[in-house]
Parts: sequence; structure tokens; C-alpha cells
Amino acid sequence: MLVNRKLPDTAKTVADGQAAARAEGLEPQIFHASDDGELAVAFAEMKERRIDALVVVSDFFFNNRREQLVALTARHMIPAIYPWRDDVMAGGLMSYGTSITEGYREAGNYMGRILRGAQPSDLPVLQPTKFELVINLKAAKALGFDIPPKLLALADEVIK
Repeated sequence: MLVNRKLPDTAKTVADGQAAARAEGLEPQIFHASDDGELAVAFAEMKERRIDALVVVSDFFFNNRREQLVALTARHMIPAIYPWRDDVMAGGLMSYGTSITEGYREAGNYMGRILRGAQPSDLPVLQPTKFELVINLKAAKALGFDIPPKLLALADEVIK
């Protein structure tokens, strides 16, 4: 996992990721980066440890370095899953996360309710319900992977 230790919920994110990996019989490794220097060090460590795959945790710092992260994973031949569709559009292998489009749609619905007189404090807090899996076949080919047909069938979008 690639995480930013400066985020307030990093410890919980790491603990949840470790538990999920161990439940699958995997031994997770955590790499921290909160600036460009740490990002370079993290990828050097990944290369040295010969990691099998990478989960990039959602973070503003990583979002702003989307192209850099995609280039680093490609250069080091590390299959990575990202939190956002935009990461895959930039050349990443795959993403699984909430639909930003659906989030904006819900925000618009809330705004409409408020404009019609609803009190914001009376509106329920909503959790995301729409998640999307996006796969980039060009990135998979560059990594030497064949994506199983079943996974392709489950994808919300496949980029060729």
C-alpha cells in the first residue's frame, strides 16, 4: 500500500488494508510518501523488495501526482490499483472506487432540496452507493497481464 502518513486517518487505513490482505493470505507492505522525496524513496524500496502489486490509497497529494505515479508504476513494472477512474485514464492499470459523477449528482439533489426549503441539518448523511471498476487493457498488456474475462465482464469500463 502507498499511503500518506500526514492524513489523519492513515493508521486506520493501514490497519484495514493489512487486515484485508492477511485475510487473503497476503503479507502487506506499507510505503509512505507525503512529498516528492519520499515518493522517490518509496518506489526505490518497492523495487528493492520486488513487490507483486500496489494499492494506491486515495489522497490529495497522490491525486496531484497522478501522471507521475502512473509513470513510476509503469517504469518499475508494478501492477497498481488506484482509487479513481482518472488514474486509469492517465494510463494506470485499474481503479476501484466511488463514482465521482454519482457524488456530484447527489450533491445537486441536495442543493435542489435546500433551494426548495429543506434545512441542511434535516437532510440525511449519505454514503456512496455507486462504485466503479475501470480497467486499462493497454496498461495490462504493457505489464504482460491477461485480464480474466470474468473480471472484464464485471468492469464498468474497459479502456482499450
